[in-house]
Amino acid sequence: MLSYIVRRLLLMIPTLLGSAVLVFILMRLIPGDVCVLRLATGGGSIDTQVLDNCRAEIGTDQPMLVQFLAFLKGLVTLDFGNSMWTGRPIMEEVGLRFQLSLQVAIMATLTAIAMAIPLGTISAVRQNTWIDYVVRTFSIAGVAMPSFWLGILIILGILITSNAWFGTPWMPPIVYRPIWEDPLYNLSMLIWPALATGYRYSAVATRMTRSAMLEVLREDYVRTARAKGLFRKLIVRRHALRNALLPVITIIGIEFAFLIGGLVVTEQVFNLNGLGKLFVESVENHDYNMTQALVMLVVGIFAFTNLFVDIVYAWLDPRIRYNR
Repeated sequence: MLSYIVRRLLLMIPTLLGSAVLVFILMRLIPGDVCVLRLATGGGSIDTQVLDNCRAEIGTDQPMLVQFLAFLKGLVTLDFGNSMWTGRPIMEEVGLRFQLSLQVAIMATLTAIAMAIPLGTISAVRQNTWIDYVVRTFSIAGVAMPSFWLGILIILGILITSNAWFGTPWMPPIVYRPIWEDPLYNLSMLIWPALATGYRYSAVATRMTRSAMLEVLREDYVRTARAKGLFRKLIVRRHALRNALLPVITIIGIEFAFLIGGLVVTEQVFNLNGLGKLFVESVENHDYNMTQALVMLVVGIFAFTNLFVDIVYAWLDPRIRYNR
C-alpha cells in the first residue's frame, strides 16, 4: 500500500504541471489588462507612464517564460506572491475564505452521507414498495432542484417563519466566525447553505446507492448467504452494503472536491465570502496570480481526494489490496 501511495503521489506531478501550463496560457488569452481596470475605475484617460509602472510593479511586463517560471517557483514553495488587484498576499486572501468553503463542504458531505446511504439502502431492500417510491421521488426532486434555488426557498422560509413566531424577520449572519470561536453563531450562518447543497448532493448519492445495492443483492454470494439462513440485516450490512459503497465513495469524493470552489451561485444567495466568489472576482479583475493559485488549489484538492478514495477502495475491497 505504501508503494502504491508513493506512485500515485509521483503521478500527481504531471497532472499539476499540465494544469499549471493550461491555466497560465488561458489566463493570458483572456482579453483585458488588470492595470487598465485598476487605473480606469474613475474614468478618463490613463497616462502611459503610469500604466507602464503598474505593469512593472505586478510583473506583467516580463517575458512569458519568466512569468511562468515565477509561477512554477511559487507553486513549489507555496508562495504565489500578492494579488494583482488588492496587493495583499494571496495565501492570506485564500486562507480567509478557505475555512468557510471547507466547512460548508464538510457539513454538506456529512449531511449527504447521513441521508443518502440509509435511504438508498432502504429503497433497494424495499424495491417497488411505497417506501421505494417515496425515496425515488425524494432523490429525483433533489437532482432536478438547483441548490441555489433551494437556498432561496430556505431564506424565504426563515424570514416568514421568524416573522410569524417572533414578530420580526431574522436572517442568518453574514460575517464569518470560526466554529471554535462561536459555535452557535457559526452554525446559524453555515447550516443553511450546507443543507441546501447537501440535499442535492444526497440525491445523486442516494440513486447511486440504490442502483449499486440492487446489483449487489442479485449476486450469487448474497443468494448463498440467504440459503445458509443468515439474518437479512446481517446480509445487507456485512455483505451487500460494503461492496455497494465502492461506486458511491467515488461520487462522494468528486462532489466534495467540487464543493470546495464550485458553490459560486449558492454563495451569492447566502452572501458568503467563500472561494467560489473569490474565483469569479479574480477572473473578472484579470488577477492572474489569484486565479492561477485558486485553480491549482482546486486541482490539488481533486488529486488528493481521488487518492483518498482509492485508499478507501482498497480498505473496503480486499481484492484490490491484494492485487497491488
